[in-house]
Amino acid sequence: MAKQKIVVKVTMNNKKKIRKALKIAVSLSGVELASFVGSDSTQIAVTSEHVDSVELATLLRKGVGYIELLSVGPVEEKKPAAAKETNPTVGPLDFTVNPYQYYYSSYGMPYYAYEI
Repeated sequence: MAKQKIVVKVTMNNKKKIRKALKIAVSLSGVELASFVGSDSTQIAVTSEHVDSVELATLLRKGVGYIELLSVGPVEEKKPAAAKETNPTVGPLDFTVNPYQYYYSSYGMPYYAYEI
């Protein structure tokens, strides 16, 4: 199933309903992005892959109140117009390891217990 964009208009009276509507929209599994659309932020756009628009509308109606399902359609993917292929040159990696870098002065002499 391809990605789809669902736009829902929610009648919101206060900030509490706004937060609740967005929380309900995000709580569905498969939702990738939920955001407010429009100048007065009464529309919620949900981008998803496996979300049923009727299920989303039903949950919002139960939790918030009156809503309108404005549009359901595929997501328009933006493709870069001219993607340039560049092969970055990687110089040779030169790692030099000093074998005398590590010293073990904190260990001291080993202790051996001999029985005589």
